[in-house]
Amino acid sequence: MESVDRKDLSTEKQNPKSLDIDTQSIDQILRTINQEDQTIANKVNEAIGDISRAVELTTNAIRSGNRIFYIGAGTSGRLGVLDSSEMPPTFSVSPKWFNGIIAGGDHALRNSIEGAEDKPEMAVLDLQKHNVADGDIVIGISTSGAAKYVTSGIEFAKSLGAKTVYLICNEKPHISADVDVMIKIDTGPEVITGSTRMKAGTATKMVLNMISTTTMIQLGKVYGNLMVDLMAINDKLFDRGIRIIQQLTNVDYELAKSTLIESEKSVKTAIVMIKKSCSKDDAKSLLDQQNGLLRKIIE
Repeated sequence: MESVDRKDLSTEKQNPKSLDIDTQSIDQILRTINQEDQTIANKVNEAIGDISRAVELTTNAIRSGNRIFYIGAGTSGRLGVLDSSEMPPTFSVSPKWFNGIIAGGDHALRNSIEGAEDKPEMAVLDLQKHNVADGDIVIGISTSGAAKYVTSGIEFAKSLGAKTVYLICNEKPHISADVDVMIKIDTGPEVITGSTRMKAGTATKMVLNMISTTTMIQLGKVYGNLMVDLMAINDKLFDRGIRIIQQLTNVDYELAKSTLIESEKSVKTAIVMIKKSCSKDDAKSLLDQQNGLLRKIIE
């Protein structure tokens, strides 16, 4: 196995604030972890400019009929799969819009696949399976910037004409890649040395949340701060949908409920039906004409 020197990566260094953590009480350990976690939001804030550039790419890609791919290994890959899987139920979008690819495949979601991140050829095969093409966006996630699987995926995607983003949690990647946007969140040494599921994992989840959520807002999936594009597919969402309809239309509970059912459980469609006193089909037509932007219809 090829030896790679990672000693200069901040995520691999010992954290001086937790050198004696094994001698601390439970309360002290928890406070040490919490104090380190509190540094993450500020680190993410420093990268807002680059995150914004990534969102411009993802928004334009979806508007053009293209797709977003997260690709990573281990915790990074799992977080990408998690974020992408939340998009359809939260915003009623096609599961093709956001896609998570993890080294080792779905089995790696629950099990550690040793060495998967060191197999660059597998990234090419995985992207080929998804028919990644010109105009798509591939976001490579590697906390250390040392996963060959990720850099290989980025390079292959670039060769196809896809736009690429590289998200790392160090000052610079251990393995460089030619990308359109580099997002660097220098989270520093972990409380437990090298355990990047901790601070680096938290930073990664925050950034992915920001990219996907802001993209959805830009695409009109939110009105104010309400998830108006949700599909009421379970009891919780059905109740939330009724409350959103009531809030935006000032109708009573029963009318909101019956209209939501009539709209085939589409909150946005139900809102237009009530505000415009129109049928489900007419409401859908209005939404299509305005590219789903509710504000342009009801204001």
